[in-house]
Amino acid sequence: MPEIEWVKTAGLTPYPAALAAMTARVKAIRAGEAREQVWLLEHPPLYTAGTSARAEDLRDASRFPTYHAGRGGQWTYHGPGQRIAYVMLDLTRQHGAVRARDIRAFVHGLEEWLIRALARLGVRGERRAGRIGIWVADGAGGEAKIAALGVRVTRFVSWHGIALNIAPDLSHFGGIVPCGIAEHGVTSLAALGVEADMAAADAALAAAFREVFGDR
Repeated sequence: MPEIEWVKTAGLTPYPAALAAMTARVKAIRAGEAREQVWLLEHPPLYTAGTSARAEDLRDASRFPTYHAGRGGQWTYHGPGQRIAYVMLDLTRQHGAVRARDIRAFVHGLEEWLIRALARLGVRGERRAGRIGIWVADGAGGEAKIAALGVRVTRFVSWHGIALNIAPDLSHFGGIVPCGIAEHGVTSLAALGVEADMAAADAALAAAFREVFGDR
């Protein structure tokens, strides 16, 4: 099968349309009828619930549409100014340093991908034990999440993926407890004073992806 296909969709992609497209693509990858894919897009403002989402963590159900995503994790916000990357890979194969059939290594690879992409943009992103996502110092002596992860693996084909905050409206996160973590906030490249647009973030993501997952 040829190398991984990268697709970038302009505008705002409705969440149900993205779910339908991913479902079809994953089925085709599993059947050997389509290439693996990384899909870059943005969504209109919305909240998604992962399989561990708690009802009480949805603080304002009337603010934006809500969807049950079917991925792992808890509540997440998606909206303009946030780069979504849906990663659909055949995990029965090795991808760079990520071993075949190793879901934990795949998730670690997604984290490493984000950390390396942020480093290319001049930001130090870090993992935190017991917390999903990538974290940065917030400039006020604390820390905040700059990127979220939420994945699903169906018969060793991955889908869903990562969300990197470039310049979203951070007040929109107020309608949920992001990823079930109330004691820390969220941030973005713009909030950190990093002058990086979506194109710059995409270039950093593409370069870092090759370092972690290879370029086949």
